[in-house]
Amino acid sequence: MMDLFPLLLSLKVALTATALVSIMGLGLAVFLARVQFIGKSVLETFLNLPLVLPPSVVGYYLLLMLGRRGPLGEMRLIFTWKAAVLASAVVALPLMVRASKAAVESVDISLELAARTLGSPPWKALWDVTIPLARRGILAGVVMSFARALGEFGATLMVAGNIPGRTQTVPLAIYTAVQANRMGEANFWVLLMTAVAYLVMLAVNKIQQHW
Repeated sequence: MMDLFPLLLSLKVALTATALVSIMGLGLAVFLARVQFIGKSVLETFLNLPLVLPPSVVGYYLLLMLGRRGPLGEMRLIFTWKAAVLASAVVALPLMVRASKAAVESVDISLELAARTLGSPPWKALWDVTIPLARRGILAGVVMSFARALGEFGATLMVAGNIPGRTQTVPLAIYTAVQANRMGEANFWVLLMTAVAYLVMLAVNKIQQHW
């Protein structure tokens, strides 16, 4: 019988990472969409780096941060599922920020300002007016972030390792199965991930069409 631990761990990691990314990404997206400041392009470029950097490079930077001499070393996250969450969140964050920022920018700021003139505090005007109107792009960002977190491999391998029954996610299980020439097992996981990826893309299309 196939051990489903990699699938359960992948879902746990992806859902946790998506929750973190949704909160942080939406906050950053609103900030970047509504606030003008010196160095804005520098910050945006920095946030988008994980999209173009090799995952192993992202993983190496995380390893420096999480190592014993790193600023987060005392948290002892290396080779735990929490390290996999952090790696997945880092690589998924740019997708959430980009999709949400575009969605927020598409909402006419005058609608939000009108709500403020009627007595709504800035945060309430944002929540009641802008967020609902931008929900399509925001939800698309959430779904794409989940898919990216679910499929993360390189950075996860660097900081969480490939420990069966502990930190081995589905992408790592595929790698292990291929290395051991267990092609039946590899085919199972590959087909499962392909099905999940298809469903995610279908969900994104549905959101963009009907919400």
